[in-house]
Amino acid sequence: MSGLAQHPVSAPGYRAGRTLPVRVEAVRQLKRRRTMVMAAVLGALPLVLIVAFAIGTPGGEGNDRITLMDTATASAANFAATCLFVSAGFLLVVPVALFHGDTVASEANWSSLRYLLAAPVPRARLLWSKLVVALGFSAAAMVLLPLVALVAGTFAYGWGPLKLPTGGSLATTETLPRLGVVLLFIFVSQLVTAGLAFWLSTKTDAPLGAVGGAVGLTIVGNVLDAVTALGAWREVLPAHWQFAWIDALQPQLEWSGMAKGAAVSISYALVLFALAFRTFARKDIVS
Repeated sequence: MSGLAQHPVSAPGYRAGRTLPVRVEAVRQLKRRRTMVMAAVLGALPLVLIVAFAIGTPGGEGNDRITLMDTATASAANFAATCLFVSAGFLLVVPVALFHGDTVASEANWSSLRYLLAAPVPRARLLWSKLVVALGFSAAAMVLLPLVALVAGTFAYGWGPLKLPTGGSLATTETLPRLGVVLLFIFVSQLVTAGLAFWLSTKTDAPLGAVGGAVGLTIVGNVLDAVTALGAWREVLPAHWQFAWIDALQPQLEWSGMAKGAAVSISYALVLFALAFRTFARKDIVS
């Protein structure tokens, strides 16, 4: 009897690692209305900007300093880079917070979380499947924006080299790899928001609370980074490095700023993801 108590017998064919497959969770999340709405918003942004540039007045309004906005209509690559520039600070934060903050809290809000665990799906397995899907959907959202921008920009402005704000241009063969570096860094820099939203999602049954809390704390980080009196302390803030990817749009690719920013973001994210798993493992599931 003691041997049976120490080694409980599971149902024939049951494998904990096969419960709630990632593909099943991905299909469940893909069918959510908020996924479709977020895709539509990100896909529409490049079209809105094309219209804005068409009816607006080009130029820097007397400012001799050339920015990405000034070169936005130079080529499709420039337009894609501009779309990333205007959206990286806030718009791309929203899908990351939404996909991570809504994933667990929504199940609790619908009172379906306890039924998933009773399937039985181990808690760590459930959380891991949801995290992988949330990260995948966040990456897809970030790819969708520049992809639509490249296609729409090609029709509106033509395909050509990436004109650099600092002068000169990148050859067309270098354009896509550089934009890939930019996209990868933006994704890594958003891992902090992902970690915050995912952790909050395990602590509350209110999806909007988890999503709003993550977005709010991200905004607080941006505000603190603007306080120059903090000096070198700002370098420990993920927001301080969020536009370090601009270094990828230079004649010579500069890695130092992006490396520091990635290290800061990954460090915070690992702690927050660990807190999420710890919180969920100890949480009393009542809904």
